[in-house]
Amino acid sequence: MKRLAGICAAWLLALTFSPAIAQQPGAETAAPPASVRLLANQPYGPDPRQRMDVYLPPNVQRGTPVLVMVHGGAWMFGDKAAASVVNQKIEHWVRGQGFILVSVSYRFVPQVDVMQQAQDVARAVATVQANAPSWGGDAGRFVLMGHSAGAHLVALLSASPSIARQQGARPWLGAVALDSAALDTVQLMQRRHMPFYDRVFGNDPAFWRTVSPTDALAPGAPPMLLVCSTQRRDGSCTQAQQFAARIAATGGRAEVAPEDLSHAQINSELGLPGAYTVAVDAFVRSLIGTSSRS
Repeated sequence: MKRLAGICAAWLLALTFSPAIAQQPGAETAAPPASVRLLANQPYGPDPRQRMDVYLPPNVQRGTPVLVMVHGGAWMFGDKAAASVVNQKIEHWVRGQGFILVSVSYRFVPQVDVMQQAQDVARAVATVQANAPSWGGDAGRFVLMGHSAGAHLVALLSASPSIARQQGARPWLGAVALDSAALDTVQLMQRRHMPFYDRVFGNDPAFWRTVSPTDALAPGAPPMLLVCSTQRRDGSCTQAQQFAARIAATGGRAEVAPEDLSHAQINSELGLPGAYTVAVDAFVRSLIGTSSRS
């Protein structure tokens, strides 16, 4: 009965947090706008979930900045082509500003654990960096973004760049974490929490520390923007503030952007006109305006 309750909680979380997650693995990829070219299901590994969709702007120019998006879904669900993951971001960054957008999928718990998911994302990053010049992109003008579980994975890779280096990835300019409540995974697991977290993170405190961005934080982390929903009651904004303080203490740069939006809206409304998109855009622009690392 407890196991059933945990599975049901996970499904409810996925549906609540990601209402546009209707597409499942193997579903038809939604067609992008006519002016955007899609390179669908590009492989970065042998598993069917180790795939990414590449959205190219019209008349792509050499040296185009690259935005890599990692979807959410409680580490157990989700789809790189879901409307909430890509639609408004394509409209704003690809069509509006000429970015290349890469939407990444990864293997799910329980097929793999959370560290292996982070390694999947790192391997995808390495593949994008290797291929970006052939698309007209600049691997030195490269920003990571993730929502929910994807935000946790992006924050973990940014906090501990050695994970990415081991998969062949080079440094990137910065990261945008869209509303993660697992930035301090140890604290999360030690307090009262939803049962699905036990399925995802297990019961080993040593593993919690390994996959906790707060505990894995090393000097030299790239700049991070931590967006959090003020409508949540599970400590998302508190964790963001505490994580940002830890980054600042190592000499790094971190900004917190509290938003009066639901967890789902933090993802689906990014790219729509308004102050929220302007704030994220300003952070991204502050990064890509710096000199290339390629």
